[in-house]
Amino acid sequence: MPALGMITVDTAAPRALAAWWAERLSGEIVMDADGFFCMVAIPGWTTNLGFQQVETPTPGKNRIHLDLSWDEGVEREAGIAAWVAAGARHLGQRGESGFQWDTFTDPDGNEFCVSGAH
Repeated sequence: MPALGMITVDTAAPRALAAWWAERLSGEIVMDADGFFCMVAIPGWTTNLGFQQVETPTPGKNRIHLDLSWDEGVEREAGIAAWVAAGARHLGQRGESGFQWDTFTDPDGNEFCVSGAH
C-alpha cells in the first residue's frame, strides 16, 4: 500500500508561503528548488509540506485542508491572536456534536483548521 509522502500546496509564491508555514509550525525549509518548489520539515511530523509554483492557483475553497491541534497549554483566544498576528485570517469557530474548531486561511487563502486534541 502506498504511504503518504508529502502534502503539497499549489501557490504563486512557494518560497514565501513555505517560509510562513515553517515559521508557524517551528519547521524549516529543507529543500528549495529555485523558488519553484519548496519543502518544509516540521518537528514530530512524519510527512513534509510541499509548496509548488503554479501559474494560476485554483480559486475557491480548497478540497483538502490541514487539521491542526492547539499546542498543549495554549489558550484558544491566544492561539487565534497569534495566528492572526502572523498573517492568517480567522474565519470563525465551528462545531458539531460537542467538537469545536477554528477555521483560518493562510496568506494565500488556503483554509486550515485548529482544534483541541483529536
